[in-house]
Amino acid sequence: MLADVGLLGMPNAGKSTFISAVSNARPRIADYPFTTLHPNLGVVRVGPEQSFVVADLPGLIEGASEGAGLGHLFLRHLQRTRLLLHIVDLAPFDEGVDPVAQAKAIVGELKKYDEALYKKPRWLVLNKLDMVDAEKRVAVVKDFVKRFKFKGPVFEISALTREGCEHLVKTIYQHVKEVQKSEQPAEEIDPRFVELPPEVPAPPISG
Repeated sequence: MLADVGLLGMPNAGKSTFISAVSNARPRIADYPFTTLHPNLGVVRVGPEQSFVVADLPGLIEGASEGAGLGHLFLRHLQRTRLLLHIVDLAPFDEGVDPVAQAKAIVGELKKYDEALYKKPRWLVLNKLDMVDAEKRVAVVKDFVKRFKFKGPVFEISALTREGCEHLVKTIYQHVKEVQKSEQPAEEIDPRFVELPPEVPAPPISG
């Protein structure tokens, strides 16, 4: 297992900003594509003795399954995760870019590369909401989900301002915790996901 969670998305979707916002990872961040050239791992602390590991991989582009771009070199790493977060740039600088078309292209590459990877649990994370007009945000999100025809969990965040990140992180932890429990016998469960029972007061000493 490489990591509990793998970040999936186009270059410049905000994956590196997200992992920097929620974990101890400090990847290179810039306003141009392909700043991530190798996997970055970050530990996300949810609470005392509660954490999970996130892997930020190079962004994918259409044709990645056939070798286009850099992401194809690391698609196999996504197979070694429990959950995929599909991060989408909801406010691309180029107005001619359709985020829905980009998201569909990414999903298509997963299916071409490996059917099992395509069927792995995948959540949709709509990023850069700080760049969307507040009055239009609800409509923009609704339109995206409808056209993308996504049926799974959807989260709205701004990795830059950290809006929505805390809720997402806590939800991820609970999911990973349940998956980890189902994967291993009780004696092998990772201690990070063990909830200790409340302390029971000792009975009074009679004399």
